[in-house]
Parts: sequence; C-alpha cells; structure tokens
Amino acid sequence: MRGFDPKWRDVPDYIIGITKEIWEDRKIGSLRDLYADGLIVRSPASVVVDNSNVIAATMATLAEFPDRELLSEDVIWCDDPAGATATSDAYLSSHRLICTATHSHAGMYGPPTGRKIAYRILADCAIRDGAVYDEWLVRDQSAIVQQLGFDVVEWTRDLIAREGGPTACVPPMTPASDVAGPYDRKGNDNVWGERYAATINALMAAELDAIPRHYDRACALHYPSGQNGQGWAEADAFWIGLRAAFPTATFKIEHIVGRDDPLMPPRAALRWSLHGKHSGWGRFGTPTGAEVYIMGMCHAEFGPFGAGDPTIRREYALIDETAIWKQILLHTGQHT
Repeated sequence: MRGFDPKWRDVPDYIIGITKEIWEDRKIGSLRDLYADGLIVRSPASVVVDNSNVIAATMATLAEFPDRELLSEDVIWCDDPAGATATSDAYLSSHRLICTATHSHAGMYGPPTGRKIAYRILADCAIRDGAVYDEWLVRDQSAIVQQLGFDVVEWTRDLIAREGGPTACVPPMTPASDVAGPYDRKGNDNVWGERYAATINALMAAELDAIPRHYDRACALHYPSGQNGQGWAEADAFWIGLRAAFPTATFKIEHIVGRDDPLMPPRAALRWSLHGKHSGWGRFGTPTGAEVYIMGMCHAEFGPFGAGDPTIRREYALIDETAIWKQILLHTGQHT
C-alpha cells in the first residue's frame, strides 16, 4: 500500500483500524490526517463537506453515545488504478459494521433514554495518500429510532421541528444537494459484483421471479429497521415493498465491487439510487406524489445451492427510512 502508514497490512486492516482509532480510541483529532481536506461525506440525511465538519459531527455523536463501539463484519474492496498518484496507490472500500451504543446524553435523538441499541452501517470510502478523500454512508436510522422507543414518522416530524422547521431543517441528500467529488469510478468488473448487480436490476424491473433463481432457499436476510429474515418470501417482501412505493422512479446502480478471497465466500457490494415520485402503495404507505431520492447500499455473499449455480446465501441491504420520510413529510406539509 504505497502512500500509507506501513503499520496497515492491507485495505481491510486500514479501514477497520482507523475506524477503531477514531471512535473507540478517541483519536478524533486524527481525522485531520485520516480524512483529506475538502472530503465529502454523503449520507441520505445530509451532505457534509470538509474534515472539520466531520470532526464536529463525530464529537456530537460520541457526546450522545459515549460508549459507542463499531464492530466490523466485512470490507469488500477493489483497486482504483485511475485514482493512484506517483506516490500512492488508491482503493475503494465498502465497509459493513454493527454499531452498539447506549443513549446516555441528549442530542440528535432527543433527551437520553438510557437504552442500549445495535444497528448496521454500510460505508464506501475512496482512499489514497493514507487518507479517505470521498465517502458515501448509510446508517440504519429507523433501527436506531425504533430501539429508542420512537415511531419513525413521528420522530422524523419532530426532527424537522427541532432543526428549525421546513425552511431551515437540514435537507436530505438529493441530486440538488449532492456535491461532486474526486472519485467518479464505478468499481471493478469482478464476476460476483456483476452477478449481484444483474439480480438487483431484475428485481427493480419487477422480475421478482429472480429471487428463487438467484437466492438460496434458506438465505439469511438483513434489512432496514433491523429486520432479520430468512428465505425467498422475505426477500420478495422487502424488494417489492420498496419498488411498489416508487414504481416509476429511476433505478440506477452507481457502484459495483466483487471479491473472491481465501477463506471467505465470494462477495459483492453495490451502491445504488432510486429517484422519482412516491406514487404507489408499498413500504411507505399512502402514495403522496412526493419526489424522493434514495441512496441504498447492499452487500451479498454467495455459495452453492445443490448442483446449480451459486446463489445469494446472505444479503445486507440498507436505506435510511427517516430521510425518505423527511422528504415525504416536507412535500405533503405534514411536518407539524
């Protein structure tokens, strides 16, 4: 890894290591070096520019959840030759982790509840010169909100008010609020990434019969709101519930990474978008006509299924449902 501290063995070691240093070892100031100047962090809830603002957001989170731990499950990554410089290699990593924390102090989630929570995050990071210089991140915000004892829609409505109302609140990420960054590649052309992308494209084209063909009958599924499921019916319910709510929205796969490593199943990571009208019945209730932008991220693991082709044995898919409800509430005027 040219251009990186030699203490990091490889990309997963670097990503997992700096995450622990920042959050659990309290080296928040190291973000000045580990995150490049001008860094853009995009999440469905907001777009944050520059590492100084990332430091502020990190401190706010740790003030509210001081015992927060980040348990890394996997890093699916690829080389990025086009991003390399004369002195540094470049990579794109997709990091999946589980956060555990106690809501000990007041903050974004309101007065302290004392409740312990656990939720997933998926984060794509472009890295070179020993630092992250572009990032996309999705937290399972609805899982956090529900574990703290709140209704997702009512909490989102209250958040709009606490942020100053519809004209002053933090705008969710949309193409209008996004900021173009230096990483504009699309990942790699590994067969597992292409296979997973083809499956999700089929589901978004209403070809739900792709599930029994491409998912293991006993697949383990991990979806928003901390939902854990098993089998074809629950995969069908999630994907059709999402697509049915936005039947005419434009679906686009933004980034694909596939990997096949020793002692690991073949894996794939996708980042995608769904942009259009909330015009159908589905996961988000009564159609409102709101224009909604969704940034989603998924990981999948493949394995054998009898004598047939490898199928998806595990799937992890995240969207931020509070950011979607925020867009719907702002559109309908039901934010008060």
